[in-house]
Amino acid sequence: MDYRPGILKVLHAVAGEEINPEPDESLFSSGLLDSFTLPDFVSGLEQEFSITVPDSDLSARKFDTVEKVETYLEDKVS
Repeated sequence: MDYRPGILKVLHAVAGEEINPEPDESLFSSGLLDSFTLPDFVSGLEQEFSITVPDSDLSARKFDTVEKVETYLEDKVS
């Protein structure tokens, strides 16, 4: 399953702008996400993909790049 369109949809909603980061670009170092927007991003992912992300997974390391988010979703959805 291709998760990227859904990830970008949520990222656009949280960032408030149309952005297309590279798959391996840090969403935090680039300023697209920060510690305040991470919970909104994860909440959007939960709604978009019908998953539950435990509080213990709420870490910038797990959601730092689009690639890492895709890997996380592959583990959660399957």
